Amino acid sequence: MDDIDPVDGAWADREVAMMQGLRDWAVAFDELNRHLSTWMHLPVSDANALGRIVWAEQAGEPMSPAVLSRHLGLTSGATSVLIDRLEAAGHVTRHRDTVDRRRVGLRPTEGARRASDRFLAFSGAEIARTLHETAPEEARVVIAFLTRMTSAATAANGRLAERSKAAAASA
Repeated sequence: MDDIDPVDGAWADREVAMMQGLRDWAVAFDELNRHLSTWMHLPVSDANALGRIVWAEQAGEPMSPAVLSRHLGLTSGATSVLIDRLEAAGHVTRHRDTVDRRRVGLRPTEGARRASDRFLAFSGAEIARTLHETAPEEARVVIAFLTRMTSAATAANGRLAERSKAAAASA
């Protein structure tokens, strides 16, 4: 595939519409996250972290402080302070791995799960309806597209992170 110039390249109307749709979804999702923070009486960053911890548990994927730090783009120290706040507020607990006691996992408390469920029950009806009404073939196409877009954004984020590391090392 030839390199495409994202600044000066010619864009088809459908490509512009797809990017605008992705932007609109990102903005709407960000607003939902801000509402979650209000619902949970938390700063937005803490609500975002808690949401990631809840989603990880629901997906059966352990969430460690290091993984959370990468997801949030925070230093390990800042992530530790954030986790301390969530733990003090009764929203998360730290658990040692039974096989490797050095590994720590994060889990939402039952109260945090219930509050999150109440938020989703109140705010998620339209999203749930849209997902349920999406035809399987349309869902496969959307999933494939979003997977490719996520891979592209992940590659760009990796390149930017390497550039930042190189700039910091040369400073």
